[in-house]
Amino acid sequence: MLPRPIAAPAVVTTTPQPEVNLDLAFLSFTCPYGAVPWAVVPVSTLIIDQDEVRQWLPMTECIEVMEAALRTLARGDAVQPLRQAMWQRSRTGLLGLMPGYLGAADDRPRAGSDALGIKVVSIFPGNHGTALDSHQGVVLLFDTGNGSLQAIMDATEITAIRTAAVSAVATRRLARVDASVLAILGSGTQARTHLEATALVRTLAEVRIWSRNADAADRLARAADAPARVACSAAEAVAGADIICTTTAAREPVLHGAWIAPGAHVNAVGACFKDARELDTEAVRGGRVFVDRLESAWNEAGDLIIPRAEGAIDDEHVVGELGSVLTGDTPGRLDDASVTIFKSLGLAIEDLAAARHIYDRAIADQATRTLTIGGQRIGAS
Repeated sequence: MLPRPIAAPAVVTTTPQPEVNLDLAFLSFTCPYGAVPWAVVPVSTLIIDQDEVRQWLPMTECIEVMEAALRTLARGDAVQPLRQAMWQRSRTGLLGLMPGYLGAADDRPRAGSDALGIKVVSIFPGNHGTALDSHQGVVLLFDTGNGSLQAIMDATEITAIRTAAVSAVATRRLARVDASVLAILGSGTQARTHLEATALVRTLAEVRIWSRNADAADRLARAADAPARVACSAAEAVAGADIICTTTAAREPVLHGAWIAPGAHVNAVGACFKDARELDTEAVRGGRVFVDRLESAWNEAGDLIIPRAEGAIDDEHVVGELGSVLTGDTPGRLDDASVTIFKSLGLAIEDLAAARHIYDRAIADQATRTLTIGGQRIGAS
């Protein structure tokens, strides 16, 4: 019986040691035990760090990438299962698994432009206000033809950029054209990226920031390109605002419907668990609600699940998915007086669209930092 196949360039050791002729150029070798059915040639996997994600995924490009991804999802060329989560026993943090597949976008119908992969991320809400992000992890991008691991990327920055980019897509389609006053509740990573993204789709005359961390809010206001100030309360921040972004780690409402002006648009981003919410019931009941994915929203979004459990809304209250608004299948804003709400949970297909874009940019720039993982098995006869 032959021994188990060995992976090149391993050397078979016997007593005395037989000659092993290895020729990687022709992917073949001879073995003293007879023909080996395959050789293993290492596959190079790109390693892309946080700085490189920023370099290859600028917000301007990411907004267009996210719109294309949501259109692809809307036309059914995607696999988007519900995320899986495993809590620590202490309930201080969890591991989230977000696998998915995304077909080629309409403007990229070429071989290799689809994406298969998974984001593995730790979520530790207690990191808010510290030097560490609340979301940390990696995105793994696989070849859709043979399953080889193409890249390992920093997920923290991908999440920060793509989440705000999706909100920008929603704002571009749902906010009033003349919207110019932005209120941001929160002062962390998502607050920063939402300020950047919103300024790319609307001309901002005023930015108001409220946070329980006043120092962080002040730093964010000072860094803003538009005129910005720190509000003393959430109610003060959102009073008369045209666009409101909730980016907090709150588990109880920080935005009340009574504060929202007619015609405002809300991007609800921070709450991502079924028992947590940033918007009170009145806010949700008073707006035309859109989501990134219906199945995800009704399984994971406390902003919607809690009001439904209270009997304040039903499933029909959610108008539809943002992707269907982009394809023209679902009406968006109806008039200047309506309040629109985009409830964002974040989807694996958004991470994969970002990862595919980053990977293509990295290859074009001849990125060379790689790791050898797995291998390509090729017949050695």
